[in-house]
Amino acid sequence: MLRTAFLSLIALANAAPQVTPIKGPGDNSLVRFGCSQVVIERLDPLVNPGVNPSPHLHQIVGGNAFNASIASTDVSGLATCTTCSFSDDFSNYWTANLYFKARNGTYKRVPQIPNRFLEGSQGGVTVYYVSPGKNTVTAFKPGFRMLVGDSMRREKLGSGLKSQSCFRCFTGPDFKGDNYSPCADPVLDTETFPTGPCLGGIRSNIHFPTCWDGQRLDSPNHQDHVAYPIGGPSSFATTGDCPSTHPIKIPQLMLEIVWDTTGFNDLGEWPEDGSQPFFLSTGDNTGYGQHGDYVFGWKDDALQRLMDGACFGNTCEGVKTQDFSEANKCSVPNTVDEVIEGWLGQLPGDGSGA
Repeated sequence: MLRTAFLSLIALANAAPQVTPIKGPGDNSLVRFGCSQVVIERLDPLVNPGVNPSPHLHQIVGGNAFNASIASTDVSGLATCTTCSFSDDFSNYWTANLYFKARNGTYKRVPQIPNRFLEGSQGGVTVYYVSPGKNTVTAFKPGFRMLVGDSMRREKLGSGLKSQSCFRCFTGPDFKGDNYSPCADPVLDTETFPTGPCLGGIRSNIHFPTCWDGQRLDSPNHQDHVAYPIGGPSSFATTGDCPSTHPIKIPQLMLEIVWDTTGFNDLGEWPEDGSQPFFLSTGDNTGYGQHGDYVFGWKDDALQRLMDGACFGNTCEGVKTQDFSEANKCSVPNTVDEVIEGWLGQLPGDGSGA
């Protein structure tokens, strides 16, 4: 299984640091790296450009060009630092935050923890880029941006989108239960929030579409310029043929967040009716509204080299990296004056969605 092989190789790499990059099977690339938090606040330059504050809270990682608005240009020329371990990645990635609602009606933000083998990162997101081989995908262009998911969705669509958006309920400490590829575990992965306490925390996975129309860098809803393959959404580390309307195959991008919910497992603090107590910062307590935003900002052709270089893990020959000790120095000052930590009487922005 590709996921198992990947984890085994990453473990080996951490046990004995490599001078040369870790290679995947064949000439495919499966790149996995961490990006620490750059800021947490109510801004959304994609859906609500120029609006300060935007309707709901986000956790943002990547370059320090993040602001209420980001010009549709080469973002790598706007940012001066990044929280990502690939130091040429000045992109921004963001998702909603997670909150716990106690029985007394108050909310507290659930902290994020470093993902497996990415110790040293501060909260943040694990980013994956996948390519089936050299010259098979076209890297995103300067100015490109996209959104996946719908912050207002509260119910299942058709047969569901679990392969694209899911929550994994870890069964114990140290990521116990991480035995399947993202969103592929028939028991521990669900499209909605887990219904009971997760002894090792909860992991979010968000997959982006893998086909592009080859012309537009964005679209009015930030989704129509990209599409899923002809056969439907691809599962992790797989890809399909693109439709004629969106013929250009782009890297498979996936975001992964580990929420430390272990401090909220006391059932005495859960709702009296036994329902699960977690809410996205949009006010969604189903999980169906999980979504992710992306503004491309890789420098020059660094991402294309990653996708063509049979790269594996968080290193690749010829692509610059940095330690988290350096990445964690990068930040964006808060511009929204509000309390988002501690016990709150309501979600920031009242969790009103969009």
